[in-house]
Amino acid sequence: MSNKEVKAALKSARDAIRNKEYKEALKHCKAVLKQEKNNYNAWVFIGLAAAELEQPDQAKGAYKKAIELEPNQLLAWQGLANLYEKPNQTDVKADLADVYQKLLELYESGDKQKWYDVCNKLVELYHQEKKYVEVAETWQKLIRMKQEEGAEKTELHQLWKKMIQLLKDSTRNQDNKTGQLLLTAFEHALHSADTVPGEDHQNLYKDFIQCLSKFHEVARLEKACHDMMALYPTMSYALEVLCLHFVQSGTLSEEALHCFSRLLEMDANSGPGIIGFGIKCLKENKYREAVKSLTEGLQKTKQCPAAWYYLAEAQMKIHEHRNAVLSCNQALEALGTPEGANSQWKNLALQLKAEILIKIADASAAEEAIKALEQIADGSSDPMVLALRGQAYLNKGLMDQASKISQELLLSHPHLAEAHALEGFIHYSQENYEQAEKSFLNAIERKAGTAEYHQYLGLTYWFMSDETKKDKGKALTQFLKAAKLDSYLGSAFCYLGNYYRDIAGDISRARGCYKKAFELDETDEESGTAAVSLSVELGDMDTALSILNEVTEKARPGTAKWAWLHRGLYYLRTGQPSQAVADLQAALRADPKDSNCWESLGEAYFNRGSYSTALKSFRKASELNPGLVYSIYRAAALEQILGKYENAIATYHEILKKTENYVPALKG
Repeated sequence: MSNKEVKAALKSARDAIRNKEYKEALKHCKAVLKQEKNNYNAWVFIGLAAAELEQPDQAKGAYKKAIELEPNQLLAWQGLANLYEKPNQTDVKADLADVYQKLLELYESGDKQKWYDVCNKLVELYHQEKKYVEVAETWQKLIRMKQEEGAEKTELHQLWKKMIQLLKDSTRNQDNKTGQLLLTAFEHALHSADTVPGEDHQNLYKDFIQCLSKFHEVARLEKACHDMMALYPTMSYALEVLCLHFVQSGTLSEEALHCFSRLLEMDANSGPGIIGFGIKCLKENKYREAVKSLTEGLQKTKQCPAAWYYLAEAQMKIHEHRNAVLSCNQALEALGTPEGANSQWKNLALQLKAEILIKIADASAAEEAIKALEQIADGSSDPMVLALRGQAYLNKGLMDQASKISQELLLSHPHLAEAHALEGFIHYSQENYEQAEKSFLNAIERKAGTAEYHQYLGLTYWFMSDETKKDKGKALTQFLKAAKLDSYLGSAFCYLGNYYRDIAGDISRARGCYKKAFELDETDEESGTAAVSLSVELGDMDTALSILNEVTEKARPGTAKWAWLHRGLYYLRTGQPSQAVADLQAALRADPKDSNCWESLGEAYFNRGSYSTALKSFRKASELNPGLVYSIYRAAALEQILGKYENAIATYHEILKKTENYVPALKG
């Protein structure tokens, strides 16, 4: 076949393809290849025809042969791209990406529009495969090409915005390189925006700040927030983000305080602003204000783990231990989300939770504390965590484990106050008061500002002997120090009340201490009862009643027996039998087996004129406690009043068998 015939055969092949006669085209090409086996066009035409005849392997082989012959010719690369783009082609995306890369190289110095088309296809392909670094780098090439061509600022702005859209999905599994490329795109988009300030620009700034926050880009975040605040001084968004950043960073600098107050001036209802104010109160030891503000702020801005932690800390300071545990749980829940993940805050929240649970001081709370401590990263080597673990074991009754930790800590960290305190708690629980005294004195020497150590040293003196209990310089001094260091420590005020009542005989001062203890802890029945009793003794019924009224108003059914009983007895003494009946019934709901309470209820019914019900109450009292002669006598007297004479006589005889000279029974 001559050269002329080869050309003619190729022309025939081209015409056959144009007419969709693909088999005919293949015949012409094979004829050419017999003569010229390295004919580039013949291999390209075979690729085209085979692809149309759905023979992809033959088509691919033909295109690759053509590329081998002429690697920088376009036709075969274009054909291979068309073949790989067909829907029936699977597992070829990596190969297609290589083909697009080569086409970009070949189009770069020639057809710019085709270069842009292929570039868009390549970016789309990388995006489907979630290859975000490649997406970013390829799109940046496109932008550079447009810049070299002198594209308008508006077009470039749209291209940077498109890059942001392409990379936004990548924030879920962000690697640092993609993150930096995304932030670069934001910066370019912001600088190329037309209308500044304007709504689009404002929204772009918000998204940029959100991204910086996600990637923990501290310096850039602060700068972006300040820049946005300068451009949009009436908008609170950037200031809110900045305030939350300061909260999460755990620092309370002058700048942070300035931001909190500026935000509250701009918007008094701003969650982050109120949270910031709450943290300021906490640092200034204004714990109740801190709890109030942090609670209010968190109702508006729930996903802020650090704020939940600070709320728990403030609640612990005012001994609201159950609420503090709930706040720690909220902090840990927020830290469990991808947005909130932060190992440092998680460890702090777990440690605080354990500390609070130990203060609750029951076995189930101790078990929960141990579980929390086990989750702290590197907790086994932290002496503070070990000291807490020792206390939890002690609360759970595991004396051997607690003692083992105590001994290890004293050897490895002899200067640690918590090590000596743990030893003191162990001795105290075993009533080894002399050793406990030494341990608590050692703890106070190392950390004098801890109220709990003074409180326990005071308790040690209280139970050690009558001499140390009565010695002003011992128990009293330590309770006073504890109360001064922690004005929310109700138990310190309760023991001060015990001292003034039982040792000093100062009823007025004792009443004041019990009242304070009860105000701090409304579950402290001992202090509440003592405050009421001493108020009655001092003739101050108003104070006694105000305490009882406050407790009974808040009490759930079946609780606060002592308050219902005290108020019921007061009504009984002052001739108000109906109110007495109601209160004594409420007391019995809390403790149905209290024989004295049934006896008092019988008396109240009797005074009200409800004789049958009074009889039942007295009988119930004597059933529960057969030694209550007065209840048996009152039952007999009521039977007499109700005309049940035989029953009454039998009951009187029964009393006289036990107590021969019981005058009321003889008279009856």
